[in-house]
Amino acid sequence: MDPQWLLWLVPALSLLALGLSAFNAWVWPRGRTDCDRGVLGRLSVCIPARNEAVCIEACATAALALDPFEVVVVDDGSTDATPTILAAIAARDPRLRVVRLDEALPAGWVGKPRACARLVEHVRGDSLLFLDADVVADPSLPARLASLVEDHGADVVTAVPRQVTGSFFERLVLPLLHVTYTSWLPLPLVWRSQDPRFLAANGQILWLPRAVLDDVGGFAAVRAEIVDDMALCRAFKRAGRRVVFADGDGMGRCRMYRSARAVADGFSKNLFEGTGGGVVGLLVVFGLYGGAFLLPWAALAASVVDGAWLLPAVTGIAAGWHLRLLHVLRHGSDVVSALLHPVGVVCLLAIATRSWWWAHRGAIHWSGRTYAARAARVGVPR
Repeated sequence: MDPQWLLWLVPALSLLALGLSAFNAWVWPRGRTDCDRGVLGRLSVCIPARNEAVCIEACATAALALDPFEVVVVDDGSTDATPTILAAIAARDPRLRVVRLDEALPAGWVGKPRACARLVEHVRGDSLLFLDADVVADPSLPARLASLVEDHGADVVTAVPRQVTGSFFERLVLPLLHVTYTSWLPLPLVWRSQDPRFLAANGQILWLPRAVLDDVGGFAAVRAEIVDDMALCRAFKRAGRRVVFADGDGMGRCRMYRSARAVADGFSKNLFEGTGGGVVGLLVVFGLYGGAFLLPWAALAASVVDGAWLLPAVTGIAAGWHLRLLHVLRHGSDVVSALLHPVGVVCLLAIATRSWWWAHRGAIHWSGRTYAARAARVGVPR
């Protein structure tokens, strides 16, 4: 057997990632805008907020424009202008209620699950729509959610809004979020299989009936989880609920981070724990991203010595670029960052290493708080 065929293992992962991304772009549901929202019942919009002065006005105003039953914001001890901004909006629209949290975190709780648990205590609607404070909802969001309930039998909908970027580092790294979601898993397995290993979730937009949340024990069930969206949706699947993971490009927009430091810190908080909180998960990330998107460049360098590497290398590089072009066309991500795809991957892997280091030393920093590594926090096991 000619050993030259082994060279074609170089582009194998990148071609697989491209194929899965193309398939997922075809099947990933966005929801329809012509659906009657009545299936949602009385809709309560729930927004946890902590030091969100830069974005909370746009978020709350857009949430009120959805014509919900109510909008409730939990202000989790903000020390910036967030309380003042919210008070001014509430004075204009009584559908907005603000709950202030000033007490320290209870033992074993992470900040966002605690804020969301408090939200559930104060809302009165039949169904709950959780929005991160940096999400600006589109008016079509309720109709799209209702269509996903009708068309896909969703018990829970979790969606990725359009990701807005500003700084160069944001444009370099944040598009890899969509690469992560679409390149390694056939997305229909999320809602067609009850196996909790087949899962993708994003807590920036999360809708569910209140009874579904109560059935798994509410946010207390994920009180120790930093990556609470994944943990909660895993609990829903274990309880036999259908979790639909949607493309939320038309549901709203989100500028998650506003500086290179915030990108690095945010991904450092989530990456290691999001892959299972173990070294094996981290090595899988390195294997997938390194094998798919960096190995072809190493092979291109090797082709200078041995020309047999050239065609497999170029094939792998082209597959990576075509994958990113797909996301440019579908999600409006930055063309320059797509061309610099391997640089973004190197940055992502560096952040993944930093994420492991944070967890290893037991000091995970976010939003003015420091958390111990997951194994040392109190909470239910995965």
